[in-house]
Amino acid sequence: MTTTVLDLKKQYAAFKAENPKVRIRDAAQQLGISEAELVATGVGETATQLEGDFRELLKEVPTLGYVMALTRNESVVHERKGEYLNVSFNGHVGLVLGEDIDLRLFLATWKFGFAVHENDRKSLQFFASDGEAVHKIYLTEKSNEAAYDALVAKYRSADQSGNLEIEPKPEAVVPTPDSEIDVVAFQEAWLNLKDTHEFFGMLRKNKVSRLQAMQFAPEGYALPITMDAVKNVFTEVSKTGLPIMIFVGNRGCIQIHTGEVRKLVAMGPWFNVLDPQFNLHLREDHVASAWVVKKPTTDGIVTSLELYDAEGNQIALVFGKRKPGIPEKTEWREVVAQTALANPVSGQRP
Repeated sequence: MTTTVLDLKKQYAAFKAENPKVRIRDAAQQLGISEAELVATGVGETATQLEGDFRELLKEVPTLGYVMALTRNESVVHERKGEYLNVSFNGHVGLVLGEDIDLRLFLATWKFGFAVHENDRKSLQFFASDGEAVHKIYLTEKSNEAAYDALVAKYRSADQSGNLEIEPKPEAVVPTPDSEIDVVAFQEAWLNLKDTHEFFGMLRKNKVSRLQAMQFAPEGYALPITMDAVKNVFTEVSKTGLPIMIFVGNRGCIQIHTGEVRKLVAMGPWFNVLDPQFNLHLREDHVASAWVVKKPTTDGIVTSLELYDAEGNQIALVFGKRKPGIPEKTEWREVVAQTALANPVSGQRP
């Protein structure tokens, strides 16, 4: 290890001694460095640096059996237990299409990988070039540890120095000024959508950010609601067992839970789902705006709840459970209409 890594290791050890309950992501922010750099201080002890093509590594994750997949952004943590199934790649874009673990992977942003063994937990952890976590895979009591050990040995990097070339965080994209948006053309494009997957391309073509899309949507297609209304929807579906879909993503991964949510728990600023197979931890105070959004498709209108932070970053998406070719459940629309839209808030319409 270089002096820099050794110094950081000492600094992190001192921090943990004074703040034993602070999670590593928060510790990194408080220390002014990246999470990947803190993980790397454990190389040779609690961490093994990985190398090679992460696409090939991920194709072998199904050998681990039943695991927990974790994807997060600054405002929400999404944890789902199950098996990695049907792993495939088209270039650097990957899919994991199991009933339990459902992922969209963007490997162009993945740069660092580690096997971590700490606090009696084994995991695979992946980070972007700026050291921010994009995806983590934790073993469970049902996992195949022998397969994990074999995978770590196969992809172990020859360089176990812990030195990382961390790049600056990508600069935020500056949105198009509102005055330069062709609102008529944008609304026409929205109304002519045939599939929800076309939405992002439609935004890019019209040079509209997601939050601007909420503000300039066709009348009745993006309705502002409160965070309390969002929680009311969760409360209602937890009572009825109506299955929903919850999307949480970052630059490198989108993770989707499809199914019921049952146990809802509020803890300080966190709104939590604490079910056996699925956990969600959402910072309520990060939600600057929430919307009921309607998108036309060939199967009819698809309704979602969309949450954004103060910078306009998307925190999470919530849909009723559905698949392409099948219309949205009327029960989901009714829950949203009767619960979320019962107490609308004033929107910032153009």
